[in-house]
Amino acid sequence: MKLASSRTIDPAAAGQHIQAWMADYLASSGLDGWVVGVSGGIDSAVTSTLAARTGRPTALLRMPIHQAADQDQRGADHIAWLQSKYANVSSLVVDLSPSFDSLAASLEGAAGAPFGGLSLANARARLRMTTLYAVAAERRALVAGTGNKVEDFGVGFYTKYGDGGVDLSPIADLLKGEVYAVGRALGVGTAILEAPPTDGLWGDDRTDEDQLGATYSELEWAMEQAEAGRTAGAFDADSRAREVMGIYLGHHKANRHKMDPVPVCALPPGLFMPR
Repeated sequence: MKLASSRTIDPAAAGQHIQAWMADYLASSGLDGWVVGVSGGIDSAVTSTLAARTGRPTALLRMPIHQAADQDQRGADHIAWLQSKYANVSSLVVDLSPSFDSLAASLEGAAGAPFGGLSLANARARLRMTTLYAVAAERRALVAGTGNKVEDFGVGFYTKYGDGGVDLSPIADLLKGEVYAVGRALGVGTAILEAPPTDGLWGDDRTDEDQLGATYSELEWAMEQAEAGRTAGAFDADSRAREVMGIYLGHHKANRHKMDPVPVCALPPGLFMPR
């Protein structure tokens, strides 16, 4: 039994709707255009294409940090394709490898021990967020996020104040499979459509599936089940369905802190002194 969401959309119409929404949002903001980080993956490819199609100035950034050559090349090829189609698209390459190496060395020097793993993986995403906002400030632009629904609201598969730090999230109501469908409708290149999804934060060839323990199709199915109120116990023991539900719910619980608003400690009235 293949686990997959039961949702269906019209990908061409969905793309047109998001494009119009982005154009309206930008017009109401009073700013001039877009900044989008392009990684060579499907999410940034779709977001950058929709931004370009609004006709507003669109700055596309490649921000390699010891990036795998094939990932960076896919991003470069996608940007070149958009520039050939849309006169409003510009391109910047900001090599963040030296900044990342300097940060890692400073952390290790202060701590007296090597830093690594998730802390430095997340540091890559946060350096990129800082770069996107620096360019956006200079160009009076909005930073368009590239997260999809299952990543942003299901398993929390993004970096807090990294790729989660954006001004708006155009594709965050699309499941990953739907992002691919919209990408095909927009004419995104085959190399991106066929590449295994990866966040590219680890300096190796691990995929999103390696990290998450399930495919996006399975996680989208689990998200639908959870929204319907079902838990892992609703499925046969030792079945893949129960295993996937456990994986999804585990990620969702562990990453709630990313999805919920930042907690604020409210002071009770009794603490305020009369004037």
